Amino acid sequence: MKAGFFETDITPPVGTERAGSYCKLYLGNIHDPLKVRAAVFDNGAQKAALVGIDACFIGFDSVKEVQDEVFKLCGITPESIIIGASHTHSGAALTGMVGREIQDKMPEEVLDLIVNHSAAPSTGYREWCVKQIITAIVIADSRKEDALISTGIGFEDACVFNRRFIMKNGRSYTHPGKCNPDIVKPAGPVDPGVGVTGAWRKDGSLIGCVVNYACHGTCYSGTDVSADWIHYLEDTVRKVMGMNAGVVFLNGACGDVTQVNNLAHSSDFGIQMARKLGTRVGAEAVKVLAGAIPSGFNEISAKRLVLKIKRRKPSPASIRQSWEILRAADPDSRETNVIFAKERVIADNICRHSPVAEVPVHAVKIGNAVFVSNPAEYFAELGLKIKKASKFEYTFVVSLANGASGYVPAKESFAKSGGGYETVLTGYSNLGIDAGDKISDASIKLVSQMNPERVCIETRQPGTPWEYGVLGPDID
Repeated sequence: MKAGFFETDITPPVGTERAGSYCKLYLGNIHDPLKVRAAVFDNGAQKAALVGIDACFIGFDSVKEVQDEVFKLCGITPESIIIGASHTHSGAALTGMVGREIQDKMPEEVLDLIVNHSAAPSTGYREWCVKQIITAIVIADSRKEDALISTGIGFEDACVFNRRFIMKNGRSYTHPGKCNPDIVKPAGPVDPGVGVTGAWRKDGSLIGCVVNYACHGTCYSGTDVSADWIHYLEDTVRKVMGMNAGVVFLNGACGDVTQVNNLAHSSDFGIQMARKLGTRVGAEAVKVLAGAIPSGFNEISAKRLVLKIKRRKPSPASIRQSWEILRAADPDSRETNVIFAKERVIADNICRHSPVAEVPVHAVKIGNAVFVSNPAEYFAELGLKIKKASKFEYTFVVSLANGASGYVPAKESFAKSGGGYETVLTGYSNLGIDAGDKISDASIKLVSQMNPERVCIETRQPGTPWEYGVLGPDID
């Protein structure tokens, strides 16, 4: 096996539109740089690229441009490329809620809501990021060197919490308020696994690693540019394992998981929280690497399914009501009813012009580990379902990868006893209620077609007792 790592800079200019909101927001100062981090693995017959990008999400159009160009330049096939957004909410908008191919078909009044009253990417920034992703992959490919591979899983649950709760009224709320007496229990689990695949030189130094962990990038609450807690994850790993080591981060099934503890009166935002979470996850990754046994894994394989999933369509009555709200209000209003009236109108037009969404699911095997990706803000319980069904001990679910399909909750979340804003119909989140199961079924199907690589461990003859060790006891 050979492995190469490289990173490029995608820090946006001050004043660029910020991602992670249904309104127009703009970035202020730069707290820490945003990056593309790429790893390329090559066994001589096949290559695979695992790429992390400091962005809230990445559009399907950008992913296709990268995949096509990378295939031309270094022969890595599209199914063998996973590009995962870190989901920092302190980065620039890299894609809009609506693809450019659909925007061209929108009525002028709806297009105005999308372009002028919602988060919209800068064309120049998007094009630059695409080039930087391509550059990171191509140079990582050119820097490949002989590598031993290790894989392991750590455990870190001190700073991650499910943000949805079952309430006394039988409903589920997202962020119900800290220590709300009407909270009954969390509506879902978290995934505390810190998955780490390391690439090592024969002298024991680390070439780089890929870290998989599930949590929103919402610690940093300011308007400054920041990779959020992922910045501190990278910093922690490098300070121990070497400042030149590559650190690729791929977010897990984090659709309902954040750093906010609604059951305690704690302070869960700011740089201190980002440092705390990132350092803890980074330290756990270091522990996994420190205990690793690098081995001669040499198998790579990749598979892809593109699912066709129907979108949810709003009722005509709800659209009439939404237009009434919008025409009586400032379209830039931050009031909840105005925001979601706008989103419902946008979702309706998306359904008209693109009633069926294409949702790519990838599985990339590196030795005894498999990375299974989807483009959704995927709920933790669905990610755990995939892991439980996998024959691989090391199954790493990657969400927000190779596109952006919005929130994909578990089907039960759409029942009358369900709820939470992740289930609300928006231009961003509008897949059918069975999307979560379809993605998990496809993921499990792909993984079932692969087998973890087994590396022979040298066997030795049983040892004989140490001469000192058989002495004693001395008793008068």
